[in-house]
Amino acid sequence: MPFSQPIMDVVIPVTFVGLKSTFTGVEDPATHLMAFHTQMMLVGGSDAMHCKLLKSMLAGTTLGWFISLPDGHVTSFTQFSTLFREQYITNRAPPSVSYNLFDIRQYQGESLKEFLNRFGAQVVKLNTKDETMMVHTFRKGIVSGPFSESLIRSRPKTFGEIRHRAMAHIVREGEVNEKCTYVVPNCLRGPSRPQPMGYMRQRRRRGPQRSSSPTSPGSPKLGGARERMCHQGTTSWWN
Repeated sequence: MPFSQPIMDVVIPVTFVGLKSTFTGVEDPATHLMAFHTQMMLVGGSDAMHCKLLKSMLAGTTLGWFISLPDGHVTSFTQFSTLFREQYITNRAPPSVSYNLFDIRQYQGESLKEFLNRFGAQVVKLNTKDETMMVHTFRKGIVSGPFSESLIRSRPKTFGEIRHRAMAHIVREGEVNEKCTYVVPNCLRGPSRPQPMGYMRQRRRRGPQRSSSPTSPGSPKLGGARERMCHQGTTSWWN
């Protein structure tokens, strides 16, 4: 069913912000349409308005292709998108092969989190649905370590399970590293224990204590007479 009015006669609201991307005939038509749909989801508008906006993004030979279409040939945006995609189908990028996942290897020094994000981005890019292959290629690509050993002991069934187990491992590893770098503070010495007041008064009354040993430097010496008596008694005994 043709539009009620020609595409070029459709009025674009003044509040509409123009689309910045253009199509020159060398880009991938599928990628261009995907970006166009994403932008138009925020704008809305009629089917004819979408056709006019898509036409306004054409430049060079692509605009000439649109002008060459017979009048009234485009009857809907879906049809216009199909014609556009088929006209430039040779520009489409070759489909990615899922086996490219086997080429992904964890770099030396690359953290588990970085490798997990890089591997997941490649899975989204390749649009891979084979869970068995994703699990196998991830196990092959990861470097040897505690996490890879855990995957060998308990093999995951899905890539989602690998994500959950990897994040749990990253959290535990962070906690261990935090404890290893934690410095235990030195124990502060408390103040010396004060002596009771009665003990100090008792020492002052008694005075300094002297050793009872006669050979100690502080012991009192024997008097001269007593010393002579001891000497004489010793001599007489031997005599």
